[in-house]
Amino acid sequence: MQKDKLDRWQVAGLTFSSRLLVGTGKYKDTTETQQAIEASGAEIVTVAVRRTNIGQNPGEPNLLDILSPERYTILPNTAGCYSAEEAVRTCRLARELLDGRALVKLEVIGDRTSLFPDMVETLKAAETLVSEGFAVMVYTTDDPVAAKRLEAIGCVAIMPLAAPIGSGLGIRNPLNIRLIVEQARVPILVDAGVGTASDAAIAMELGCDGVLMNTAIAGAGDPVLMARAMRKAVEAGRDAFLAQRMARKWGADPSSPLTGLIT
Repeated sequence: MQKDKLDRWQVAGLTFSSRLLVGTGKYKDTTETQQAIEASGAEIVTVAVRRTNIGQNPGEPNLLDILSPERYTILPNTAGCYSAEEAVRTCRLARELLDGRALVKLEVIGDRTSLFPDMVETLKAAETLVSEGFAVMVYTTDDPVAAKRLEAIGCVAIMPLAAPIGSGLGIRNPLNIRLIVEQARVPILVDAGVGTASDAAIAMELGCDGVLMNTAIAGAGDPVLMARAMRKAVEAGRDAFLAQRMARKWGADPSSPLTGLIT
C-alpha cells in the first residue's frame, strides 16, 4: 500500500492532515491547554459544551479566545449527557454558538462509574440529529454490530472506545477494533482509554483513521511533551499500517544469508 505524500483524510466533506484529535479538559490552565494543543499538531479540537464556555455564558472566559475557529475545527461534544434528549438539545445549542456548523461529536453516557455509552439512547439521538442535518461523529462501544448500525443511520464517523474514558488502559479488544475498521465505509477513530504513545500507535496500526484523546495528554507529567509524543506515535502507526507489517512466523528466519559464509 503506497502512502500519498499528504495522506489526508476526510469527514463530513472536510479534509485534514493530522490524524490526532484532542480535547480541552483537565489542563491546569489555559496556557497549558494552548501549548499542548499546538504541540499535538491537531486540527480538530473537541469541546464539552456542557462544561466549557464557547459563548453560552457571556462575561465568562471563552475557550474560543485561545482556540480560534479560524485555526481549528471546533468539534462540540455532548459529554455529560445521559439521555438522547439532553444530547440533542446540547447539539442544537452548539450549532447556534458556532454559526450553524453541523459537525458534532455525540456521546450519551449510560453508567456514571465506567462512563460506558448507553447504546439505546445513542442510537436514538443519532437518528434525530442526522434527520436534522447534523454531521455526527459518534462515541460507541467496541461492538462491530453497533458500529454498523450507527453507520447505517448516517453517522459520518464511528468512534469506538479503546477502554473506559480516562482509564489509560489502552486498547483492550484489538480484534473488535479491527473488525469495525474492516467493515466500515466511514472513518473509524479510537476514542477513550489511550494512555501513552504506544497505545496511539497500535490504534493506527489496526487501520484506524485517527485517534481522539484528552486525559492521556492533559494527565501526563508533562502535557506538552506528551502531546508531541502522541503526534509522532499517530504518524508512526499510520506509516506502519500502510507499510504492511511482516508476516508472523513460528520459527526464526535469519536476516543474513546462510550460504557463502567465510570458513
